[in-house]
Amino acid sequence: MKQNRRNFSVSPFFILHSRMHPYIAPVAKQFRLHADKERAAGAKAYMRNQFAFFGLPTPLRRSITSAHIKNQLPPYDELEIIVKELYAQPQREFHYFAIELAGAMKKQWELPVIGLFEFLLVNHSWWDTVDHAASYLLGPYFIKFPQQISKITPKWNRSDNFWLVRSSIMFQKMYKQKTDTELLGKYILSQTSSKEFFIQKAIGWALREYGRTNPDWVRTFVRQNKLAPLSSREALKRISV
Repeated sequence: MKQNRRNFSVSPFFILHSRMHPYIAPVAKQFRLHADKERAAGAKAYMRNQFAFFGLPTPLRRSITSAHIKNQLPPYDELEIIVKELYAQPQREFHYFAIELAGAMKKQWELPVIGLFEFLLVNHSWWDTVDHAASYLLGPYFIKFPQQISKITPKWNRSDNFWLVRSSIMFQKMYKQKTDTELLGKYILSQTSSKEFFIQKAIGWALREYGRTNPDWVRTFVRQNKLAPLSSREALKRISV
């Protein structure tokens, strides 16, 4: 996918926004300090060369960002500016940081923040950030504002953007006993004819996650409905048929 890049007279490996928001700057400094070109190249290749990386091991990246978030949160009215600036950076670690920062501010979320979350779903989209957002943002948001489920998720499920479709299926993946199985089934069945790999995979993953809570429901659902072979395999991977 095409990435938003800026031209600087420095190595592309170290491209950073020239006037970075003060809240981001300390994290950017740590990312750059611990950058590993060899690991970055491997991560970029794994992501089909779509994104640049600093090459930080996940535990180190999380340690850096969580310490910064724990030490200080920005004013809520600056969240959108900061998140979009993070997404303007080419390195993928900034995108993960954006999602985790937004999630850390859930106590302050207001209804319209879903617009920012949708921005994260449709920009620099790939399974890693979209699924990360499902856990950190979408699931908690719809628990906090349940009235938004019927307003937002049907549009996603009918969208031409398959990442939004995937999100409509996956947002309940952490709900366990609170899962709305009628809604989950409805959104899955609306997409059973899809040939898109990431939608078929999402169906299987959503069912597999709910299968940890209610394997009988998942087993019955798969048996009674014609799903793509990939979806069925993923759904029943941890369930004895």
